Amino acid sequence: MTRPVCVDIDLAAIRHNYLVCKQKAPNSRTFAVIKADAYGHGSLVVAQALADVADGFALLNIEDALRLRDAGITQPILLLEGPFDTAEVTAMSEYRLICAIHSDHQLDWLRHAPLPRPLEVWLKLNSGMNRLGFKPQRLPELLATLASLPAIMPTTVMTHFATADDARGIATQWPSFTAATRSCGLALSAANSAALFAYPECFADVVRPGLVLYGASPFDGQTGAELGLKPAMTLRADIIAVQELQTGDSVGYGSLFCAERPMRIGVVACGYADGYPRIVPTGTPVSVDGQPSRTIGRVSMDMLTVDLTELPLAGVGSRVELWGPNVPIEWVAAAAGTLAYELMCAITARVPRRLLS
Repeated sequence: MTRPVCVDIDLAAIRHNYLVCKQKAPNSRTFAVIKADAYGHGSLVVAQALADVADGFALLNIEDALRLRDAGITQPILLLEGPFDTAEVTAMSEYRLICAIHSDHQLDWLRHAPLPRPLEVWLKLNSGMNRLGFKPQRLPELLATLASLPAIMPTTVMTHFATADDARGIATQWPSFTAATRSCGLALSAANSAALFAYPECFADVVRPGLVLYGASPFDGQTGAELGLKPAMTLRADIIAVQELQTGDSVGYGSLFCAERPMRIGVVACGYADGYPRIVPTGTPVSVDGQPSRTIGRVSMDMLTVDLTELPLAGVGSRVELWGPNVPIEWVAAAAGTLAYELMCAITARVPRRLLS
């Protein structure tokens, strides 16, 4: 590596965060959500880091699930959106994957797909998010249909919360879900990251933490550290140049920042082509050699600038943490008007990853 930018992935932090989730819901199974390449952390390395403690995993693409199986991951693997064609139903059966179904066309695929072995199925109900799922009142009909298919094993009914992370909570969806499933005789799964930390009444049989595994909080105005979590991702880069500004000097594209006094700034080898958000304003927090500082001016494709005026010892080669233990990712997400989820997933392929265990 020559260009001094890197993402550190702390696997010990992910294990810590998973165990925090387990402690929150000790009577439930905990499926680690590793979709979207484990929110940018690497689905295979995260699964391997949790292989001796995880009750199961949940993701989207069957290709990722097969990679886990080929690497020796034996835990249950749930495909959250189910199959995308009949051939995937057959592959799920062959590789012992759990098939979520949310639509009638998927039911039809179950009827016609050749199954080399019994297939575990989770039924997804739409309790109010109106994204994926069957209407709750259809559950008895659906269970009867699945019971008529000899190689299909329905085990769980699931739903997904839309507002567990804000003041509305689960007050509408959870009663709808429990009313529909009260006498179904199957396991239940509903709690996502926010519900896991806020609504113990909905833990049920399987909880599905996602964002919190990686150390970030799902709640506005709160950091993962305040929930007892450790950040798993650190985006860092070095200062590659220093500029001395005089009063009135501007910085960067659009000259958005104009110095009101003599200043010293550092040019950092990270930009929006690396995944750092272009939209953040001057003043977004960073850390320089462990000392707090801020961004200056507009983020460029390959560079951004930080304030060194109060950091006389900082210079070329100084380490800048853009988010991580010293700069919570939630702070950067708030400055960008987005969520920690998006920042984690936005790191581009050109940024090297370093695994810490």
